Amino acid sequence: MKPTNIENIELTFLSIDDYQELKEAMIQAYKTMPDSYWQESQIETLLTKFSEGQIVIKINGQLAGCALSIIVDYNSFEDSHTYKDIVQKSFDAHTNEGDVLYGIDVFIKPEFRGLRLGRRLYDYRKELCEKRNLKGIAFGGRIPNYHNYADTLSPKEYIEKVKRKEINDSVLNFQISNDFHPTKVLKGYLKGDEASNEFAVLMEWDNIYYEKPTKKATTKKKIIRLGLIQWQMRPYKDLEELLQQAEFFIDAVAGYRSDFALFPEFFNAPLMAINNHMSTPDAIRELAKHTKAIVDKFSEFSISYNINIISGSMPEIRDGKLYNVGYLCKRDGSMERYEKLHVTPDEAKVWGMQGGNKLQSFDTDCGKIGILICYDSEFPELSRLLADEGMDILFVPFLTDTQNGYSRVRNCARARAIENECYVAIAGSVGNLPKVQNMDIQFAQSMVFTPCDFSFPTNGIKAEATPNTEMILIADVDIDLLRELNQFGAVKNLRDRRKDLFELKKLNVK
Repeated sequence: MKPTNIENIELTFLSIDDYQELKEAMIQAYKTMPDSYWQESQIETLLTKFSEGQIVIKINGQLAGCALSIIVDYNSFEDSHTYKDIVQKSFDAHTNEGDVLYGIDVFIKPEFRGLRLGRRLYDYRKELCEKRNLKGIAFGGRIPNYHNYADTLSPKEYIEKVKRKEINDSVLNFQISNDFHPTKVLKGYLKGDEASNEFAVLMEWDNIYYEKPTKKATTKKKIIRLGLIQWQMRPYKDLEELLQQAEFFIDAVAGYRSDFALFPEFFNAPLMAINNHMSTPDAIRELAKHTKAIVDKFSEFSISYNINIISGSMPEIRDGKLYNVGYLCKRDGSMERYEKLHVTPDEAKVWGMQGGNKLQSFDTDCGKIGILICYDSEFPELSRLLADEGMDILFVPFLTDTQNGYSRVRNCARARAIENECYVAIAGSVGNLPKVQNMDIQFAQSMVFTPCDFSFPTNGIKAEATPNTEMILIADVDIDLLRELNQFGAVKNLRDRRKDLFELKKLNVK
């Protein structure tokens, strides 16, 4: 049928009143397989057990296609199951307590093919799968062109050639183009399917929104609110005054119900002013004496303001060595430590600072996050390792004195968001500290970056602060958009990596 002759396309639930038309449509659709149509009693059983899974497409009131499905407990079937195992004994395999939507039939009448109606049927199944919170969709896909190659190619070789477009198999090609992936060859799947030599391909589609049922009284957040603190470097007479200013900002971002508060690198540097008479290495070691008190107070703030606080970074002495570290203070009262792995030449030369050895992602009530301090964001291997651990949001507290230094952090953070399909939030300090050695001036513009695809800003910038101005920046990020990007993006940076050519792994360093 030509599109110009179509007045109405309707996707609707199958009714027993449609049976006679359904039977005739199946006979036309499966001409190479005589008597391959459902009995009326079988359709009645399907509608009784799972009416929501049985749909038809009608064009101008005429049945044009159909999709039938049931829900199964997927673990109860071996990988080598047959079609009969699924449909035998009046669809006893169906259970409302199952975890996978199993497709038992889908077809389009010959006269309506070429209108992409099958895609509408598959899209409905995907929506139903998401609505029911099922793990995914599975079915045995026919390979009706295989009989022409059975003498020279195994089913596996045939499938690979179809995937490489060396052989045309309209059915398998269509299923792959609709985001289903072949996982196994099923031998003797459908008796009488001579065109496929009774082989089928187990096709699967994963529901990226599936959530494993839990008995805990919690929900997994999908929209995460980030609070970035663009900190003004100003003199403070003591630690208490600095903590008052920090609490002010935490109160502000928590007032907007932010899930995270991100402080910059070395935000506590103004406290070095009192020790400016010392040598620079001695002054920063004196500053390190405040770190525990700040972290303890931040942990209290995280609980009382119900917000996860990323403490930026502070100097810390362990085993006599000076490190640049930060703490993730979670609102459940727990804390985790992170380290700057790559210290800058200035940090090493002027302060004698050492690079840390600890690289890890962190589980939070808002999903998995990563934290890299300033210079570490310029080494793409680090964030890629975190992405492999499932990181959704990368936080980068930074401190840069000049605009070119800031540009390195900004541009690298922006690249990290694209290549790792994640959000990246950067926060820095502004102003100057004329009475603190090696901390003269600061340049910053805090930002939230996204991947660059249709669901995100075209320039990959979700939100940006005013440069060199003390302020907070609030931005919402949608974790589900990352899941969609990974599966359906215009490009798939994580999935398309040539792991056959290179390998990236962490070493066990103590």
